[in-house]
Amino acid sequence: MSIADNKKAFHDYFIEERYEAGLVLEGWEVKAIRAGRTQLKEAYVVLKGEEVWVIGMHVSPLATASTHVKPDPTRSRKLLLKAEEIRKLIGAVERAGYTLVPLNLHFTRGRIKLEIGLAKGKKQYDKRETEKKRDWDREKARLMRDKV
Repeated sequence: MSIADNKKAFHDYFIEERYEAGLVLEGWEVKAIRAGRTQLKEAYVVLKGEEVWVIGMHVSPLATASTHVKPDPTRSRKLLLKAEEIRKLIGAVERAGYTLVPLNLHFTRGRIKLEIGLAKGKKQYDKRETEKKRDWDREKARLMRDKV
């Protein structure tokens, strides 16, 4: 079940591979995410040493959050991946010029997971081409529906 999607990522990047990562969260963040109070639009993923972090993911605290906790909505959150996956990501980002983007925040068996994509940036003409193809597919589907 999807909680939040990053539609802008598909507009700005070609997604080559996808990885599912766990997140290190605090209790108030889990409650807020379950309530759907999160946004991935400005978020990005970075590699620091042998660790993967998501920066800029906004989680709005609930009004009923505990009084002794000072919530920081945009704090950096560590992602949990297998060591082999992290090594593969480090190689791709450093050598091949790829970037990591958060795609989707969702539940997997009751746990909150973040799907990240290994991506290459699109140029302006690629974006226009994608939009033309999408419009043509929509038009083709409409013509086929009207024909039947």
